Amino acid sequence: MKRILSGKCRSIKWSSRAIGPVALMLLAVGTLMTSSLQASVLHRGLGPEPDALDIHLAQSLAALNVLRDLHEGLVTFDARAELVPGIAREWSSAEDGLLWRFELDAEARWSDGQPILAGDLVASWRRALSPETASPTAGMLDVVANAREVRLGQLAPEALGVRAVGDHQLEVRLRQPTPWFAELLTHPVTFPWPGERPRFSGPFMLESRVPGAHVRLVRNDQWRAAGTVALDGVVWHVIEEPNIELSRYRADQLHITETIPPGRVEWLARQMGEELRISPYLGSFFLAFNTARPPFEDQPELRRALSLVIDRELLTERVLGAGEVPAWGLIPPGMPGWPEAVGRDSGTRTEHIAEAQRLYRQAGYGPRRPLTVELRFNTSLAHRRMAAAVAAMWREHLGVRTRQVNEEWKVFVANRRQGRITEVVRGGWIADWRDAANFLQLFESDSPLNYTGWRDAEFDRLMAAAAGSEGEARLDHLRQAEARLLDQQVIIPLYYYVSRHLVKPEVAGFEDNVMDIHLSRWLSLD
Repeated sequence: MKRILSGKCRSIKWSSRAIGPVALMLLAVGTLMTSSLQASVLHRGLGPEPDALDIHLAQSLAALNVLRDLHEGLVTFDARAELVPGIAREWSSAEDGLLWRFELDAEARWSDGQPILAGDLVASWRRALSPETASPTAGMLDVVANAREVRLGQLAPEALGVRAVGDHQLEVRLRQPTPWFAELLTHPVTFPWPGERPRFSGPFMLESRVPGAHVRLVRNDQWRAAGTVALDGVVWHVIEEPNIELSRYRADQLHITETIPPGRVEWLARQMGEELRISPYLGSFFLAFNTARPPFEDQPELRRALSLVIDRELLTERVLGAGEVPAWGLIPPGMPGWPEAVGRDSGTRTEHIAEAQRLYRQAGYGPRRPLTVELRFNTSLAHRRMAAAVAAMWREHLGVRTRQVNEEWKVFVANRRQGRITEVVRGGWIADWRDAANFLQLFESDSPLNYTGWRDAEFDRLMAAAAGSEGEARLDHLRQAEARLLDQQVIIPLYYYVSRHLVKPEVAGFEDNVMDIHLSRWLSLD
């Protein structure tokens, strides 16, 4: 990184073996991989079906992984998830941190050969923030001047603080200084909008998609750095069950898995050796209450009772058993400026259970009137094990009756977002950029991703204060905001993620990193 000081402008410039019931399935899908052996085609596990492949509508991790292969933003990641130039060959920020300028790479092309222009980014951001688009991730752009007002329909799209200066320069004016703004630009919601045409700005193009099976990509020869891409194509395989994914990996039908089965770490370490990759990861898993309807509306003490009886160490070590770290707070370890062990209650396990039982009775529940609650989660072996364990703890210590609802991802996301029938839902967040506000903004009153129904003026005030502050003052506001969220028992933090993959020895370029982002452009097959 090179810093150049010039007058009032401070520029930061960057230069550019399967058996049993799955055997028939494995035989069928094996044809797909066999047909790719003559070419350099990488086969990757994806997890659940992507919720969308529209850059402004996608929010699932599966969708974001595919979109980062198909499209590219102003800034992108290298193999270690460090920032490197993307469509922008260089950028600079003014001394006050409010005005950012991006010089676009003149070699940047859509897959149809047309140049990618600054106007494509202006059109994209306006579409993302349009109320008609209803983008679930548009709130990430609220740091841009007038973005929130545009998103809420209070201002016209033309008022957004972004403009094209000619074909190859983009200017962005921010609402307040945002040191992590460049990292935000690695998120697909900020990528140039391809329009209604099937064209792509990244190193790969979409060749075909079979729902519930796979998404097949081929190399984009029009991409600005196509000569550096070693792969001819990538096949992302939709596999919701980790045990099936493991079977397909062992049958040499996958080069990289998306995850590993729960409770198999020690066995996999013995069987797979260095193929097993476990690494710290900036992600949190929690249960979220619907605070806008009974039985949890205006009941923070009842919510706290359900949290207190959950044995997080037992859950992570015995139930999940894939390296997860017990959590009592929202922000994961390793986040810059964040203390460890936030939100952990003092006292022993016995004391926690006694306090939970007191709060449960205080809320009007007991043996004669047990709480009946619905716990909703998306399809996954790990989620089923988690839900069964949590329900057992609630029943054993409080007498709660839990109905476990397992839904396919798209149905689950829609129900969670609408909040009309949900009571307790599986939640979680993976860092889009390395800043605590990326997690906390989920719970702001007007966030499209706030599926808890929680509206809290004090929390919103603290987040606004953080947005208008810098340095330690900003971090202090964010720490208070997390404390407020936890004090009000809006969520039950359960564990912090670790990344867990199996990677074949012939895969080169796979680097463990805290973002767990592994763009296919950096990978090759030896």
